[in-house]
Amino acid sequence: MCIVGGAIASRGTVRHMHRDNVSYTLDSTLETVNSAEETAGRMAAEAGFNDEDVMKISMAVREAAVNAVLHGNAYDPKKKVTLAFERTSKDLVIVIRDQGKGLDASKIPDPLAPENLMKTSGRGIFLIRSFMDVVEIHPSQSGTELKMIKHVHGDVESKEASQ
Repeated sequence: MCIVGGAIASRGTVRHMHRDNVSYTLDSTLETVNSAEETAGRMAAEAGFNDEDVMKISMAVREAAVNAVLHGNAYDPKKKVTLAFERTSKDLVIVIRDQGKGLDASKIPDPLAPENLMKTSGRGIFLIRSFMDVVEIHPSQSGTELKMIKHVHGDVESKEASQ
């Protein structure tokens, strides 16, 4: 698996790379959002996810990266976004961290509330939760960490079939 040759390496710094885990430090620009999405798609495909799940994982990472760059770091060139992928036999774990003020998850508006239905933004966390199996938001004064997990369903199905 060679991720370093991908688009993300040209716009971010590879901090750690191993066969099943890799992490990057990215600038707070929308350009790096595209790179994060591409890398997520590649990692998901290499982990054996089907095309639909690859799309969902890529979109979840894109939304999380946009939130980190736009809402977390406010495009501040001094602040970075870290993106880490870990592949296990059962899961693809993705962690995105920003260096913003921290997110109060209780203040995220419900995009399905009647007053929010026509708004053109505010659906990122909703989409992430829809596309991933586990989503954890860990705010702090030094930023927000968003942990997303997608289970490898093929392993579950094969175990059920063998019983």
